[in-house]
Amino acid sequence: MNITQTIILALIEGLTEFLPVSSTGHLILASSAMKIHEDEFVKTFEIFIQLGAILAIALMYIKRFFQGMKIYAKLFVAFIPTAIVGFFAYDFIKSYLFNPIVVSLSLIIGGIILIWIDKKVISKESEVESLVDIAFRNAFYIGLMQCFSMIPGTSRAASTIIGGVFNRLDKKQATEFSFLLAIPTMIAATGYDLFKTSINFNNQEIVMLTLGLATAFVSAWLAVKIFLRIVENYGFKHFGYYRIIVGLLFLYIMA
Repeated sequence: MNITQTIILALIEGLTEFLPVSSTGHLILASSAMKIHEDEFVKTFEIFIQLGAILAIALMYIKRFFQGMKIYAKLFVAFIPTAIVGFFAYDFIKSYLFNPIVVSLSLIIGGIILIWIDKKVISKESEVESLVDIAFRNAFYIGLMQCFSMIPGTSRAASTIIGGVFNRLDKKQATEFSFLLAIPTMIAATGYDLFKTSINFNNQEIVMLTLGLATAFVSAWLAVKIFLRIVENYGFKHFGYYRIIVGLLFLYIMA
């Protein structure tokens, strides 16, 4: 992997991590398109740059975490299903589902669902005043929906947003809850992946990791700002159309 590929992958990670289009799916498809050999460093790099995206959202919403303990409790309950399923299904998912075909099909199916969801929630009003008021039961159901995101191409953001709009939240609240839930989920997943990785980095690899981290941070920050405006003004349907187009395009390329 060279510097140009490093920047491209980090940009993709940052731009797609919190959008309902699947960052993992895009990284798999991009690596396949650029014919990047999936050695141990590349796998570690794709995990490590997620820390840049996590840091962006953590800093962006840092005030939310100083408004009391309620939000921590709700996020913990929502995180439980993913932690359990992820722990037991990790090896199977990594071994059998990380391929362009699964990603493409997941993108298409998820895109269709997003378009349908958008029509259902276009005028939906929230049943809670703020995110801290969401019931523990509803937070748990959103966490169950997040489990589907372990299938590459499904998208963690899409799964939790869909879960949110079906659990008393409007589209903006569902999107913001998805952002907040991403922090413990991604820290746990990234930490676990890095823990299972044993690799010594040379100087060039350290430069690539640092560059990738910084690029993912900046691009994630910009992507979240723009995404919130798009959701408020246009909803989710355009992301659904995008997913379908990308999924069909890669199925055609691989045919």
